[in-house]
Amino acid sequence: MAVLQMQKVSICALKRDRKAILEKIQAMGVMEVSQIQEDMDGLEKMNTQTARSMFEKNAASADMALGILAEYVPEKTSMFAGLEGKKLVDKDVFEQAVERKDKVMSVAATVISQQKKIGEYRANIQKLENQIESLEPWMNLDVPMAYRGTRTTAFLLGTFSQELSLEEIYGMILEGDAEGAGADVTILSAGKDGTYVAVLCLREDEEKVEEALRKGGFSKPSQLTAQVPARAKESLLSQIQGQKAEIESCQEEIRRYAYERTNLKLVSDYFRARAQKYEVLGTLPQSKSTFLISGYVPKKAVGVLDKALNEKFVMSMEVEEIPEEEDAPVLLKNNKFTESVEGIVESFGLPAKGEIDPTAIMSFFYVFFFGLMLSDAAYGLLVFLVCFILVKKFPRMSSSMRKSLKLFMYGGISTLIWGILFGGYFGDAIDVVARTFFHVDVPEGGLVKALWFVPLNDPMKLLLFSMAFGLIHLFTGLGIKGYLLVRDKKYLDFFCDVVLWFVFLIGLLLMLIPSSLFASISQMDPSVFPPVMSSAGKVLAVIGLVGLVLMSGRSSKNVVIRLALGLYDVYNVTGWLSDVLSYSRLLALGLATGVIASVVNQMGSMFGDGILGAIIFILVFIIGHAMNLAINLLGAYVHTNRLQYVEFFGKFYEGGGRPFEPFFANTKYVDVKEETQL
Repeated sequence: MAVLQMQKVSICALKRDRKAILEKIQAMGVMEVSQIQEDMDGLEKMNTQTARSMFEKNAASADMALGILAEYVPEKTSMFAGLEGKKLVDKDVFEQAVERKDKVMSVAATVISQQKKIGEYRANIQKLENQIESLEPWMNLDVPMAYRGTRTTAFLLGTFSQELSLEEIYGMILEGDAEGAGADVTILSAGKDGTYVAVLCLREDEEKVEEALRKGGFSKPSQLTAQVPARAKESLLSQIQGQKAEIESCQEEIRRYAYERTNLKLVSDYFRARAQKYEVLGTLPQSKSTFLISGYVPKKAVGVLDKALNEKFVMSMEVEEIPEEEDAPVLLKNNKFTESVEGIVESFGLPAKGEIDPTAIMSFFYVFFFGLMLSDAAYGLLVFLVCFILVKKFPRMSSSMRKSLKLFMYGGISTLIWGILFGGYFGDAIDVVARTFFHVDVPEGGLVKALWFVPLNDPMKLLLFSMAFGLIHLFTGLGIKGYLLVRDKKYLDFFCDVVLWFVFLIGLLLMLIPSSLFASISQMDPSVFPPVMSSAGKVLAVIGLVGLVLMSGRSSKNVVIRLALGLYDVYNVTGWLSDVLSYSRLLALGLATGVIASVVNQMGSMFGDGILGAIIFILVFIIGHAMNLAINLLGAYVHTNRLQYVEFFGKFYEGGGRPFEPFFANTKYVDVKEETQL
């Protein structure tokens, strides 16, 4: 329920142990390495870029091989594979894979090589298919395309870009030279892509005939085959089959290495961790015999780190408190319930220096408002059960995913409670089913009575309580601000910026409650409130008003400016009014859930109580309520966040802290069992 205290740790050890020490620190994952030593006499930094690049290249090769294996030998995964997280392996299993890393990388190289060959074969097939496509218009030709004719005759092969008839082609020849009328023209194929022709003429008329045809758009093919087109096609098809056989052979070769998939993952993570280690190694100041490493460690883990390193290495560890002016990283530590909203806090910003961790306080309000917005017992039970089962079934899921699911799980419990209080069970599904299919005379208020009241029947009551809950939320935020000021011994600021606002706002509330305006909203008789309440409210409001006007601008010595600043601060009471009205979204979303659920039930019951009516009701019920749950679940999440970020945090919290980023093996596929302390 707090921000863990950090300490600065500096370690000096023998240079020969630097890699082993780094590996130990990396395995424990409790230290954020932050080198502050710049160029110092006798110390220099090692260039590790070459080694790091090699490790990164090996990890990328293993990843590529795994991707290729996934293409040809897919792993069987469930629809919840994304929740399973990284597999946990024993250190011995991991080290055995590392011992075989050369062989495993050889397998990766082979798989990549086979995939490269497949790519080349496929490119060849595409090239051959393009050649076949270019031969298709010449399939009716019964001589090789490269045929030039005989000693006395010339053979011309070519195309026209447009579709032409024999008459039009002969017309071109006659128009060009009447002596060429003896030429024989054969149209091999014609269509929108053009006209493909073969022309036979006397050798002596070849130039004249060709010239006449060129004027009409005739052009010779760019590629000529020495075979008859039909036979050339057969030859190309045979080559394609040969290429496909080679592809199948390569694919089969790749499938043979599926058994190395696990080792490839382990080795990939090994090289990835090595690259990370060498990245840090390149930042360490080193002398001929020693090296230095410094960084931040949570105070509770300092002793564990010291003990783990001193057991195996000759070293000296210096621990010091972090100076006030230094920006230390932030690590939150909360119990199992409150940690579920840490992601919400982190999305806004971690606590800055001097701020408290608002997670514990916010968690109660978050779950409270979330359930009030969704407010259907059946929806809450469904959300709770689904999240609970997923959390229990997939213990290795990522920390952020686990926190999110637990947040919705607790939100489901809150929704269940509010649904029972409001009498919502899939809206009014119980009453609709009883009335439609069992012809039960449903009494007023429904078969299952609400333990409190039904918001659809009394929305103003829910609005009143929503604003009351909002005031409690806002006053809590203002109270936290007061606590921080007292903690920092800013007693004047505490009185002026917190106490006076409490006095002023409580006074306004005491004046409002006995008024006719409040009576019209709450449907309460104002006479039930004693007259002294209004009088006390006026006194408190005046005291608070005067105090704010006089003290809000206390930073200025100019009386006029001071009063102006005070009046401007009092004007911020409109901001408080706006904040309180923001909590009307609790009413809006709560009513939306119930109204849409009731509409779904009414739509489903429109076809009566027959078999067809029952089938349609079930279909409409499942689809309609699933959509209603999804939409309002998202709405509850978004608007609850908004109430925390704008209204609550706006009173005391700014955020902006830097997250703690420990040096650890940031693996991709597996986690290795180590003595991690956080």
